[in-house]
Amino acid sequence: MITSTLTTKQTGTQVMTEMVTEMPKQRVGILGGTFNPPHLGHLIIADQVGKQLGLNKVLFMPNAQPPHIDPKLAIDPLLRARMVRRAIFGNPLFDLEMSEIQRGGKSYTYDTMVDLKTRHPKTEYYFIIGGDEVAYLPKWHRIDELAKIVTFVGVGRAGYKKQTPYPVIWVDVPTIDISSSMIRDRVKRGQSIRYLVPEAVEAYIKEHQLYHE
Repeated sequence: MITSTLTTKQTGTQVMTEMVTEMPKQRVGILGGTFNPPHLGHLIIADQVGKQLGLNKVLFMPNAQPPHIDPKLAIDPLLRARMVRRAIFGNPLFDLEMSEIQRGGKSYTYDTMVDLKTRHPKTEYYFIIGGDEVAYLPKWHRIDELAKIVTFVGVGRAGYKKQTPYPVIWVDVPTIDISSSMIRDRVKRGQSIRYLVPEAVEAYIKEHQLYHE
């Protein structure tokens, strides 16, 4: 915490000393994605990155309409957001960011981060991506401008080289071979997803009969 002293003259010779406190910048991680559904792999990545980098928060940010995925494969964004909220419950490091869902349409990271930086100019954002996504950074929408307003955090994955023309902080995270597509397939086949997703997410999927078609 940085404290500075300002001296202000009032009526006559009275002088008042005012202590002005400047709050330190918040360091916030962003884990974006479709979360269709959220699973334990997402939680492990967010927790490991948040703890290793000493972040104040890690925000899970479900997209409204993924720009590079067939929209028919993603269920209603509000259903996905509700599952995320259940998945992150109980971890004070985690929170839900609804910017992309509230804005609607295709979710481009650049547009979202410009909006967040405008609303929270003193926050430093760390955008968390997998090693496979790092390789595709040159193809991201307005990537050169995006790289100026966020710090990318790459999560290492086997088979992907840690090479990119953009600055990336690499964080080693235990490899958990779980994917949302695998979970959807298991649900469709009537197979167990216990210990692959949080219990609250499993219960939500069953309650709302998701992914059976």
